[in-house]
Amino acid sequence: MVRGRAHRLRGPVPRHRRALRAVRGTARAGHRAVGDPGGERYDFEGRHYRLADSPALPKPVQDGGRRGGPPVLVGGLGKKRTPALAAAYADEFNLPFVDVDTTREQFGRVRAACEDVGRDPSSLTWSNALVLCVGTDEAEIARRAGAIGREVDELRTNGLAGTPQEVVDKIGTYAEAGAQRVYLQVLDLADLDHLHLVAEEVMPHV
Repeated sequence: MVRGRAHRLRGPVPRHRRALRAVRGTARAGHRAVGDPGGERYDFEGRHYRLADSPALPKPVQDGGRRGGPPVLVGGLGKKRTPALAAAYADEFNLPFVDVDTTREQFGRVRAACEDVGRDPSSLTWSNALVLCVGTDEAEIARRAGAIGREVDELRTNGLAGTPQEVVDKIGTYAEAGAQRVYLQVLDLADLDHLHLVAEEVMPHV
């Protein structure tokens, strides 16, 4: 790893495996950086990161996070560290591209982690990111799935695939599992008819 003045001021960028172990230090250093008054410098000494005389600039424009600064989103399927990190630092907990049962289980782990540290789980926003594949009939659904290299059955399980009413109902099942927000991933950006269909026949009902 190359080290120099930038790493002393901002912190190094570790390789992937080490980065996973260093997330907590990243969060601590980041909260310190956005929380300190502008114009002041600070040091941070952690297991993975050491910052010296950091200016903690530029300051973020957003300040709606629970610890000040921008809202923090934490996501993932880890059973221990991820829930603990979310309970400690997150404003929003997100699960990407998983089914309803997995959503329910992981949301449960994060709620338990919140309770373990005395945090009200309702102070978090709970969300999913899901691939979108909507059609007026099975042929159109299959065509749209094929255009993004996916199977319809898999998308119906781990995404939002089907007719508009099917997708509205599926969003409802995620809501019953605890989701308050859904990010819709549209992979075929040239298919504007797809967006019109969702806007006209899905969005008014959720």
